[in-house]
Amino acid sequence: MEEVKFKLIEDQPSWIDHLRRWLPRLAVGGLFFFVGKSKFGAQSSWIKTFEQIGFGQWLRYVTGGIQIASAIMILIPRIFVWGILMLAATMLGAIAAWLFLLGNPFNAIFPGALLLGLLVIGGEDLLNLVARRKSRDLG
Repeated sequence: MEEVKFKLIEDQPSWIDHLRRWLPRLAVGGLFFFVGKSKFGAQSSWIKTFEQIGFGQWLRYVTGGIQIASAIMILIPRIFVWGILMLAATMLGAIAAWLFLLGNPFNAIFPGALLLGLLVIGGEDLLNLVARRKSRDLG
């Protein structure tokens, strides 16, 4: 026999719920898209920073590519969480670079704030991902 499921009207998200969900994603996506894009410029201010890091300019291109790809990923609901995690990883790398390689710990505040913002925006989805993985592993 077929199981009957009822869905309450209150369970459907309102347009305000959609705005609450999508406006931060659009803002973060736009921010990281343009930050990533700025890393590819021939006169980019990032050239000097990555030169001081000491791993070569290839890291600037890889970081910019990751940021652009992640900015696009967070606009696709199925892979939103993976985009947030990739951006969070770049921010952790930036924090480490400012603290340990560039010797300017106060500049680590900005990527730290961005990391916190990413975790707030993606928090619910990140927790859901962990819970699904956990239940799949247990079941």
